[in-house]
Amino acid sequence: MRYITAFLFFLITLTIQAQDNPISLKVTGTIVNDNNLAPIANVNVINLNKVKGTITNAKGFFELEVSVNDTLHLSSLGFQSLRIRVTNDWLKNGTAKIMLTEKAIALEEVIVKKYDLTGYLEIDSKLIPEKENYRYSISGLPQAYEAGESSPNAFTRVLGSIFNPADMLYNFFGNKPKELKKLKQMKKDDTVRNLLESKFDRETISLLLGVDKKEIAEILTHCNYSESFIKTANDLQIMDAISECYEQYKVLTKKTEKYIKE
Repeated sequence: MRYITAFLFFLITLTIQAQDNPISLKVTGTIVNDNNLAPIANVNVINLNKVKGTITNAKGFFELEVSVNDTLHLSSLGFQSLRIRVTNDWLKNGTAKIMLTEKAIALEEVIVKKYDLTGYLEIDSKLIPEKENYRYSISGLPQAYEAGESSPNAFTRVLGSIFNPADMLYNFFGNKPKELKKLKQMKKDDTVRNLLESKFDRETISLLLGVDKKEIAEILTHCNYSESFIKTANDLQIMDAISECYEQYKVLTKKTEKYIKE
């Protein structure tokens, strides 16, 4: 009986490990234009589960590490983005042909507002609106994104969210630990980093974190980033900003828990 119990325990352990660490395989595909079937080069292919990516070559071909049921996100300038799931059939049948649809882009009217400057510095400095950009550096990066001094409310806002279960930061950081771990994984993959650095639409970040695009702006507002930064930063800068706020949140949470225990 003892041996049977030990054997069953061994089988259960193997099953759990298999579920936690699905077998990694290579999937291949060719991406073409659905209008003329021409291959599309430089399409970004991101595995949302493993946070790894690649780009298609001149023939539209790509190869990427995957597991069954992983979701791939395909995006390219001028084409509609596409999400596809990795199936057993795809892995068995070999290279799949994937079609992307061109976007119908219409330019909207752009109104450029001017400042009626006089040429006198003392007067003109008062005519140009002044923006308060409190955050001025992102942890781990050599370049500053915003000018100005650090806001005195940045610390209290994050700290306040720890004690308030209804606060957005509490709900976001507390309920998405797996998604937030992907932030560090994103930095390790050059394809993902390069893609985020070239994009401003928040699409890839929202998919990786499992949040709406509007929520990203709200999260950064709660982290005390300025409206100017939120609107103009590229996706890589936004990712680093959320990561910095999350790290600060974790530190404050640990200190708060320690204080409560004492």
